[in-house]
Amino acid sequence: MRLVEIAPPDYARDVLPLSAQLWAGRRDMDLYIAQTLEIAASGYGKRHYKTFGLYDEAQLIASFKRYQRTVRWQQQNLRGVGIGAVFTPEHFRGRGYASAMLAMLLDRSRNDGDDFAYLFSDIRPHFYEELGFTQLPSRAISLRADTLANKRIEVARLDDQDWSGVRRCFDLSERTRPWAMLRTPLVWDWIRLRTRHGSEHAAGVETNLVLRRGRSIAAYVLGVRALEHDAYIIDEFGVADDEAAALLPALLRAAAGDLRRIVGWLPPDGARELLPRGSVRKRRDAIFMAAPLSAAAKKWLDAAASPSSADGIWSTDHI
Repeated sequence: MRLVEIAPPDYARDVLPLSAQLWAGRRDMDLYIAQTLEIAASGYGKRHYKTFGLYDEAQLIASFKRYQRTVRWQQQNLRGVGIGAVFTPEHFRGRGYASAMLAMLLDRSRNDGDDFAYLFSDIRPHFYEELGFTQLPSRAISLRADTLANKRIEVARLDDQDWSGVRRCFDLSERTRPWAMLRTPLVWDWIRLRTRHGSEHAAGVETNLVLRRGRSIAAYVLGVRALEHDAYIIDEFGVADDEAAALLPALLRAAAGDLRRIVGWLPPDGARELLPRGSVRKRRDAIFMAAPLSAAAKKWLDAAASPSSADGIWSTDHI
């Protein structure tokens, strides 16, 4: 058996028609393929994203997507390899092919100098624990919208020219965190592309809002209004300073409109404190998991797995 990179057109032809039922969501097949190929052709895709398959001679028997990200922890930058869309065709399941494929990837990544591997498990986290992955805090928060301050503010929809201001707010909000996934310009382009695709939500209307202060962005929120759930689903938010932080509840309430709830992944340190207590529970899907491939990553993972009132990442980092 061989672990081989799959060219994007071949992946679209050989894998996407089989995996569409799992991950296409509300997209039809043509859009699912087009958006997958657009990610592969993007600046981030060309540098940090690839698709791989496990082959038995000429037969493709399992596949996955590989993403590259970096974690900032203490004074170190740790190289990570992200694993997404692990897929085995139905008639090959139950034979250990996915386990063998991921074990081969971990060995290759360790030899290449990567510090850790990570993924988001939707089913059977114990399958990944057997390969050396550890579950990290993965929680969801739910707030009643009417518990947030209803202060009158003037908000605007996020425009393309606002992304530099969003990035500035993010950087200011993240700098006090003990660890975080770094966002290079290419990573930001990837997030913008996926936000435009709207592929992370099976339902809802994209509602990304900003609070302006003169020509600058004072605060922002990314998410969708999901009428089916009577909720605004937060993907991420950020503020430029304490004055903007005081207005964040009003910005979130404006995003929710007449919807009853505000929900989303439990935010990281520095952002979690800006929300009321709310109802917090462990997520049943997208469980964040990581496996150390270096001694430094083992120490980071031990710290990241420690009990905390906040989670480690935003849902915009999901793969």
